[in-house]
Parts: sequence; C-alpha cells; structure tokens
Amino acid sequence: MASVTQSIEVGVPVSTAYNQWTQFETFPQFLDYVEEITQLDDTHTHWRVKVAGDEREFDAAITEQHPDERVAWKSEDGTHAGVVTFHRLNDVSSRVTVQLEWQPVGAVEKIGAVAGFDDRAIAKDLENFKTFIENRNVETGAWRGDVG
Repeated sequence: MASVTQSIEVGVPVSTAYNQWTQFETFPQFLDYVEEITQLDDTHTHWRVKVAGDEREFDAAITEQHPDERVAWKSEDGTHAGVVTFHRLNDVSSRVTVQLEWQPVGAVEKIGAVAGFDDRAIAKDLENFKTFIENRNVETGAWRGDVG
C-alpha cells in the first residue's frame, strides 16, 4: 500500500473548512483527479476518478465523521482509505490534514508513488481547497451528523 500525509493552513474557521469537506459533490471543483462524486446516503458515496489517464469508479463508506474534527472513509473494494482531520488554530484559521492509503494499480501508478508524485498531487489539491474556501469564505453547505 502507498500512503501520503499532507497538511495546509486555511484562512477560515475550523467549522467552515469542515463543513465544506462534508460537501463531497463539490470535490471536483478542487480535487484534480476527481471527476464526479455522488452522495448516495449519509454514509455512502460513489466516486468517478481519473488516475494516470485511466477512469475508474468505486463506492466508499464513511466510517467515522465527527463535526469539526474528522472525516474517515474506505473504499468498499478495499483499495484505498483516508482520513481528513481539522484543527482549530484560532478563530479565523485552521489546519486541514489529509492521510491516504491506497493500492497503486499498474506500473505508472507504482512508479508515481515511489517518485513522490502522489505527495505533490495531494499537496496541490490542498492548495486548490485553500483557494476555493478562502475565496468563498463560506461553505457551500454542511452536514453536521456524527458517524462512528
């Protein structure tokens, strides 16, 4: 399994960053590899992604979700899992940390993982999230339920 951990400070309160992250269907606006996410119910999503030129689809289950703290998920086929944690820095800024583990498929993905392309891709996606939420300064929606 490959893994990556990346963090970024965002200039919004922790609740704003967390609330935006619960809006999975907006992910294609700031995550480069995500083509589409459909929220099936409170704890299940269907993803369509494009990785190394290959389009894939999978279902994921939210395994843990606590407002203003964390969102964790894993794919139903067991090929990847992740957690995003949210840390209050002060009243107007927060830190978002993403931890992912996945099973690279094919030579291109395996080489990319070893060469650190995945780390750079996640760092870029977090920069995109920062720009997205700071430019809006308000979340597009929120789900404040508790899972796990």
